[in-house]
Amino acid sequence: MLAIVDYGAGNVFNVQKAFHKLGVATQVTDREETILAADGLVIPGVGAFKPAMEILESKGLVSTIQKAVAAGKPLLGICLGMQLLFTSSTEYGLTKGLDLIPGQVVELPRSVLAAKGLLVPQMGWNQNRLHKTDSMYSFVDNQYTYFVHSYYAQCDETYIVSTVDYGVDVPAIVQKGAVYGMQFHPEKSGKVGLDLLKAFVNSL
Repeated sequence: MLAIVDYGAGNVFNVQKAFHKLGVATQVTDREETILAADGLVIPGVGAFKPAMEILESKGLVSTIQKAVAAGKPLLGICLGMQLLFTSSTEYGLTKGLDLIPGQVVELPRSVLAAKGLLVPQMGWNQNRLHKTDSMYSFVDNQYTYFVHSYYAQCDETYIVSTVDYGVDVPAIVQKGAVYGMQFHPEKSGKVGLDLLKAFVNSL
C-alpha cells in the first residue's frame, strides 16, 4: 500500500486515480502509524512552498516523513511535493524544506525568460533530456511531460535524472537514494506519466 501524504494539497484525487489505474492500493493519510507502515510514500501538491511546510509542521508530518525515509521507505514527490524535498525555498521568504535532497527552490528568472519570449509559470508540455542513463526512469529521455510551476530546484548534478529547457535548465526528475521527485505532473502526462509511476511502484 502507498501512503499519499495528506497535508491539504490539491490534486490528490488525480494522483490517487492514476495509481488506481495501475492497480495500486493507496491511502490518503496524515497518520504517522499509517505512513510508517506503508510500502512507500507519495507527496503530491499544488500550491506554495511556505504554507505547505507550515501545514506539514503543524501536523507533525515533517519528522514522520524524515523517519520513514531514514527507515528506507521509497518516497515520490510530485510538483510542489518534489520542491518540498529540498533544503529550502525562497517562495514567500526563505523557508526550510524537508531537507531530503540538498538544494534550494527559487523562482524561474522572469527577465531571462521574458527575453526569450517565455512566460512564468511554465505551463504545458516540455521534453525531458536524460542525465542518468542508469536510472529506472531512463525511458523518459526525449519524452514530453506536463508542467505547471513558477519555481524550480537548483541542486548538484549528482541528483538530477532529467531536465527540461525552459530558458534555463529545469530539473524535471531528481533522486537521492530512494527519494525521487518529479517537477511535472505524471498523473497528467499520459502513458509516459503512468509508466513513470509504475516504475516507482516496481521499486518498492
